[in-house]
Amino acid sequence: MIFDKPIFTEAILPFTLVFVVIFAILQKSKILGEGKHQIDAMTSLIIALILIGVSQAREIVVGLMPWLAVGVAVILVFFILYGFIAGDLSQNQIPKNLRITLGVLAALFTVAVILYVTGLGDFLGSWFSKEGSSEFWMSILLLAVIIGVATIAIKGKDWGTKNRSSS
Repeated sequence: MIFDKPIFTEAILPFTLVFVVIFAILQKSKILGEGKHQIDAMTSLIIALILIGVSQAREIVVGLMPWLAVGVAVILVFFILYGFIAGDLSQNQIPKNLRITLGVLAALFTVAVILYVTGLGDFLGSWFSKEGSSEFWMSILLLAVIIGVATIAIKGKDWGTKNRSSS
């Protein structure tokens, strides 16, 4: 089958994806000018060709796309189940807290997938597990707690004055 051939999965599909996405972004944003379809197409073509020529970038794009498909499938299943419970979703009646939660989960998922696909996860894991690193991270944690407490103490004073003045 043609869909599992390397020329298709490692050249044609990444090229087409990057070309279409860059072209759409350039058309929507009008960065290069309004009505400049040819310039947008040429710019998209060059960027997509560079992607195909640089193996590391291409491998990242090829590695991310299956995870994107998994993420979209999970979101689709969630919204189908949520639609059974909540009813009509076409009125944008999704609660703000749920939208924020889904956004945070999507961001965490994206960061985790990028760390996994690029191999940075293994690098960071080995960096955190070096000898003597636990003392370093405990110092960072202590510093973060001190900054957090100081921020709350300083802002808490301002919050208290705002609450009193509005009552």
